[in-house]
Amino acid sequence: MASIEIQVPDIGDFAEVTVIELMVKVGDTVKAEQSLITVESDKASMEIPSSHGGVVKEIKVKLGDKVKQGSLVVILEGEGAAVANVPVAAPAPTAAPAPTSSEPNPAPALVAATQAASVSIATVSAAPAAAMPAHNPTSAPVGLPHASPSVRKFARELGVPLAEVKGSGLKGRILESDVQAFTRSVMSGAAQTLAGVAQNKAGGGDGAGLGLIPWPVVDFTKFGPIERKDRPRIKKISASNLHRNWVMIPHVTNHDDCDITDLEAFRVSTNLETDKAAKSGGTGVKVTMLAFLIKACVAALKKFPEFNSSIDGDQLVYKQYFHIGFAADTPNGLMVPVIKDADKKGIFQISQEMGELAKKARDGKLSPAEMSGASFTISSLGGIGGRYFTPIINAPEVAILGVCKSQMEPVWDGKAFVPRLMLPLSLSWDHRVIDGAAAARFNVYLGQILGDFRRVLL
Repeated sequence: MASIEIQVPDIGDFAEVTVIELMVKVGDTVKAEQSLITVESDKASMEIPSSHGGVVKEIKVKLGDKVKQGSLVVILEGEGAAVANVPVAAPAPTAAPAPTSSEPNPAPALVAATQAASVSIATVSAAPAAAMPAHNPTSAPVGLPHASPSVRKFARELGVPLAEVKGSGLKGRILESDVQAFTRSVMSGAAQTLAGVAQNKAGGGDGAGLGLIPWPVVDFTKFGPIERKDRPRIKKISASNLHRNWVMIPHVTNHDDCDITDLEAFRVSTNLETDKAAKSGGTGVKVTMLAFLIKACVAALKKFPEFNSSIDGDQLVYKQYFHIGFAADTPNGLMVPVIKDADKKGIFQISQEMGELAKKARDGKLSPAEMSGASFTISSLGGIGGRYFTPIINAPEVAILGVCKSQMEPVWDGKAFVPRLMLPLSLSWDHRVIDGAAAARFNVYLGQILGDFRRVLL
């Protein structure tokens, strides 16, 4: 029997990640590609698979350990020659880094909780740590709350004092669901934070945060049959990112239409030529309207560089690269693959990469590196329908373009109404960075490029 060392593979831009779950134990028999551990960063969780089959001889990590690329995970006993430092394929993430969504609103309860939390966290932070007992008055005070980095971050964003939350996980570990349950109980009036108690004693509130009426607690079974289902893991983590982005970014959305009649005709004729070439041994890569949109957005980002920036404290970071994310619909939820250096690639290459990345997203095989680094994102519903929507900005970006299904409309050309293919555009932007005039100019310029794609060369 040979010893096989399994290490952490390339995990993208993450220097270190935390081990949050051990999925095997000594003596277990594992198969190739079977997950061994789950690790988590502040953006996503991912499972580390085994590259070989064998029996687990040693587990070299424990819960809470920080690991990075090359860290030894387990040692297997397997058949064949001895193998050291065996690389494994990059793990498929179970959560997208701040995916975009076409959903116009986050969960109302969490929005209300965030508003209420601003009072709570201000009061709690002014109190000494020793004065913060467990929220349950019948239990002994807890020490440092036991929670993963993402849960701590989620609680900070909501303003929830973790020391007052009772954990339901292993050894009292606080889970995201515990933070949500605590938030619901506070909003319903069933419980109070220490800050709320102090506020009530001072006569400044009603126990529901900012003087709002309590969130309704409803027994839905009174009205008819119901069914409860757990949300997929990707959607749960995506929800945290979407909620943070919606609450913390002052969104404004501009809606416009652009004429893509000539561009669509060019795209169709190009694909007909591609079909003919494919019969003669060509590559057969078909171009999509989204590929043209990516190139058009790059041109607009170059003309309006504030749309390709990010806030960093009191400064703006203007990016000199153009990495464009696009929302991919998968069975497990939205994921956002990224086309790197889109300014240096042609339409055919972008179309090919989009197809490859979208397939990997559907198969759950996207690596963290393939979902990171975007400077601007496009969320397209063109294949489904609809007219306009308000896409949620994917922090730390400052803008996102939403696109719906194009349709023929009568357009006045100065003499008569003529049929033109019009594409609806919905541009959401961060009002801390961008003003309304700049957003309107961006949309107009983007429409001009899509109306006459020769402008990309200017």
